[in-house]
Amino acid sequence: MSDIAMINSILSDAVTNGVFPGCACAVVCDGRTSIITKGNYTYDPDSKVVDTTAIYDVASITKAIPVSSLALKLVEIGLLFPDDLMITYIPEFSGKFRELISIRHLLTQTLHFDFRLSAYSHLSSDELLKRILTTDLANVPGTTFNYANATSILLGLIIERVTGKNLEQCSGEFFFNPLEMHSTSFYPENLRKENIVPSEMTPDGQRICGDVHDESARALRPLIVGSAGLFSTINDLSHFLEMLVNGGVWKNRRFFEASTMQQMGSNQLIGDFGDVQTGLGWELNQKTSMGICNGVDVFGKTGFTGCSIAVCCQEKCGYILLSNHIFPRRRESRDEINTVRRTLLQALLVT
Repeated sequence: MSDIAMINSILSDAVTNGVFPGCACAVVCDGRTSIITKGNYTYDPDSKVVDTTAIYDVASITKAIPVSSLALKLVEIGLLFPDDLMITYIPEFSGKFRELISIRHLLTQTLHFDFRLSAYSHLSSDELLKRILTTDLANVPGTTFNYANATSILLGLIIERVTGKNLEQCSGEFFFNPLEMHSTSFYPENLRKENIVPSEMTPDGQRICGDVHDESARALRPLIVGSAGLFSTINDLSHFLEMLVNGGVWKNRRFFEASTMQQMGSNQLIGDFGDVQTGLGWELNQKTSMGICNGVDVFGKTGFTGCSIAVCCQEKCGYILLSNHIFPRRRESRDEINTVRRTLLQALLVT
């Protein structure tokens, strides 16, 4: 069975077994891109069939595409430096250890914010941002890996202040326009509403569709933040994937230097972090979503709604999966979606 045939089978089984009502997947391997779509927008009998025009809320993939990628690009062109202090750009941050936080800490998620932003999603946008800017870190920056939305929100704020543009404008200039990602936006209201896939049902029976799913990112609106909130299609994201798999180049245009690509896919943590590893702006060594391939030069990112991306530059292959796994409601565990993620990657790298 070829890789694509196996991936087709994996995705068909996932739809049949109710892991998600439908999905769209892009696979890049050996210089070829394959797009696979399965199932429907929802489990309703008359639900729309998923095709390449389906628009998904990619959730925390936003942290990497485009936010950390934007930061890395600004580093390349000399507008930002990894060892710059955060307070150079966000002087109003007043939490403990403020004078020690660097851009590198933001790109490696090594700030210990000892709270969950979703617990404060009832606050107004201004109040929630103030909560982030006044929170004490639990320990010295760079000593603990602690994945948190607040870290990426701060990185996004720095990008906006360095460029003088919001994240939508920056993303368009550096990535979305040159990569021909014309159905990708932080503003779902500007996209074709009938093509937006519902993310989840609220407890009172309302569909979250065309609104940002992540509670804190939604509460911070009208601000566009670096933690979540991007909407996109599989065709658009396949272009970004092709660029990464091809070492930072797409249609003869270089988006990232080889040295930047190397930092994305190699461990950037210094000190005793046990088995925890992270690239610069990307996740590494994620056993739950990468399985036996987690140590094979693979970097990637997952999104709570059911999306994921994984890239292996050494083997010049990768995949992106868009799905609404949490529809109609989130599951008790992530086991089902993580099994799909692991088997997709294994089909690319092991078979």
